[in-house]
Amino acid sequence: MMVDTGIQVLTAGASAPRRRSAATSDAASRYAIACEAEVLAMTEALKLQDETPGLRASSLLGIVAKLEMIAGADRDIGDPTDFPWPHIASVLKDLKAITGDLHRNRPNRTIIRADVARYWTQATKLVMAPSDEGPQRNASVS
Repeated sequence: MMVDTGIQVLTAGASAPRRRSAATSDAASRYAIACEAEVLAMTEALKLQDETPGLRASSLLGIVAKLEMIAGADRDIGDPTDFPWPHIASVLKDLKAITGDLHRNRPNRTIIRADVARYWTQATKLVMAPSDEGPQRNASVS
């Protein structure tokens, strides 16, 4: 079963609840769990993105970081060549020329593995829930 995140793109394929039958193969179960884990991870990322406007940048590098997040989100925009996207990219380029580029830190693999394990566990609980419970829309997962 898919969690209804309220984000249409993420739940578009979730019009009917998914139920696990006895005939469901292990591979199909693992695929369903992987899809659910991806939705959970994306939902958390979008929540962080939604909090960004409320954060105050305390340096030019902070402003560059916020603009990079905005410019990186343009993949979801219908036409990234329309106003204001080229203008935002231009401002970002100008700021980087003044401040320098952001230093890219990659999270430690143990942190990534822990996140993957957490989403996998949450998704497993959702997918493997007894089918006699019926659809659980707007379920929250901790």
